[in-house]
Amino acid sequence: MRFDELELEDSLLQGLDAMNFQETTPIQELTIPVILEGKDLIACAQTGTGKTAAYTLPILNRLIKEENRTDTVKAVIISTVVVYGGGDGSLWDQQKKALRLGADVAIATPGRLIAHLQHSDIDLSQVKYFILDEADRMLDMGFFDDIMQIVNKLPKDRQTILFSATMPP
Repeated sequence: MRFDELELEDSLLQGLDAMNFQETTPIQELTIPVILEGKDLIACAQTGTGKTAAYTLPILNRLIKEENRTDTVKAVIISTVVVYGGGDGSLWDQQKKALRLGADVAIATPGRLIAHLQHSDIDLSQVKYFILDEADRMLDMGFFDDIMQIVNKLPKDRQTILFSATMPP
């Protein structure tokens, strides 16, 4: 299936075209329409199959189309990949400021987000989209309680998306 056959906004399609992405991968073809409909989803596909684009494209599409407050976090992606961590106090303050002023998408490890929730008075009550990327690895690493602590700070009325490379029975 081609990306332009999906109900994606023109600005996203232009970006995909500029990067020479024309055809969806099987995981993208199966999941993007479901996420665009606002349904919760559990998806499993091998590493390198385009899972990240499978959830980011429809979430970005929905953010483009919706009326959004600018002072809230709208989507939270929890990942095992360390994007930011450690560093000096100025990095912490920069992250704290960004989370307080609002961000369309916040990507964090479970520990880093919990630290901000505990020490930075971050409000996640307006989050519409909660994505667990590499959920299998996080659970294998013992992050279940941390994930549940984050979930308890999110609104009940949200879209939850879980992507994984493996899925135990």
